[in-house]
Amino acid sequence: MQFTPSKLNTFLLFKLPAAYITGVRVQHIDSRLCAVRVRHRWINQNPFNSMYFAVQAMAAELTTGALVMLHIAESGRKISMLVANNKSTFTKKARGKITFTCTDGHLVGEAIAHTLATGEGQTFWMKSTGVDESGDVVSVLDFEWSVKRK
Repeated sequence: MQFTPSKLNTFLLFKLPAAYITGVRVQHIDSRLCAVRVRHRWINQNPFNSMYFAVQAMAAELTTGALVMLHIAESGRKISMLVANNKSTFTKKARGKITFTCTDGHLVGEAIAHTLATGEGQTFWMKSTGVDESGDVVSVLDFEWSVKRK
């Protein structure tokens, strides 16, 4: 699969429909950075008139997971990937357009290079930060990814 925002959004429709239906959309991806946007709407709200935490988690995980998928595809090798752990901090009600960004692509490249060189599985943490239209951080989510050669 080619890694463009359009292709990833089509992937969401068929493979992660809950994310697609709630409005999660990839805005940008390259080997270093992935940005995903989601707008607070009726379909993804909680009873407190803000975005449900699980929708924020889907968007944040996508920023990290898409980078892992991209680096695996670029390696040309069969590598499995799995979320092993996660941590979340929510600092403000998420309303309006929220953009989640992960800039940890370099960590993926290092882990994949190491697992290919040694044959051992690798784990690493990636951070995704959600920012509202005013530039305020609404949430920070960390995901521990595990990769290993198949």
